Amino acid sequence: MYRQFGNFDHGNELVAFGPGHVGIVQSGQLNALVALERIGSRLSFARNDEIYAEGDGSECWYKVISGTVRICKLLADGRRHIAEFCLSGDCFGIADAGERLYSAEAVNDVIVMRFQRKATDRLIDQNPLLARSLRDTMLRDLANAHGRALLLGRMTAPERVAAFLLEMFERHDRTKTLDLPMSRNDIADYLGLTIETVCRTLSAFKRDAVIAIPNPHRIELTDRGALETIAEA
Repeated sequence: MYRQFGNFDHGNELVAFGPGHVGIVQSGQLNALVALERIGSRLSFARNDEIYAEGDGSECWYKVISGTVRICKLLADGRRHIAEFCLSGDCFGIADAGERLYSAEAVNDVIVMRFQRKATDRLIDQNPLLARSLRDTMLRDLANAHGRALLLGRMTAPERVAAFLLEMFERHDRTKTLDLPMSRNDIADYLGLTIETVCRTLSAFKRDAVIAIPNPHRIELTDRGALETIAEA
């Protein structure tokens, strides 16, 4: 189950949308973000809690404040497909499709902001800067989806795992050491591989001194150049 917070119980999160956009915010943009903060509700979810289910109505959208969210779908043959991992600053559930095409689940302990779509639409009508921020978020999501399609359609297993690790290092703003919140099974379902293939590939990277694995969730990057070469092969 989730817990609901007051809007200011978890510090000030008035930053631009998405990873890599934290910085000085211009006054007009700041006003837009303050207005958006006021119409949102903070919710807390424990590990593996469901935020929304496939088939639910899409009256709301969300922004991750802390933790990691997986966007996933159960396929007809029983397999699970993870379409995306959303990290702090990422938005999800924005598309208004009438009902949810995917479910959203907490990978670890997560805090999100939930925004009612109708209230957001009213705010967008009043603030063009907010409309631009949400548009940019959706365009970035579309570009990321194209990249994932290439990853799943053209890359070998080592290339997929290498690209995934580089993506996670970049999105977490890490250079040497990264604590992965997701399980090996999550990684496999994201990359379209079996868990055995993921484990075997990581072991091969470790054996070749490309990475070190001090514990199941920690990855140490010992040869970034070699990992980039594998990802770009």
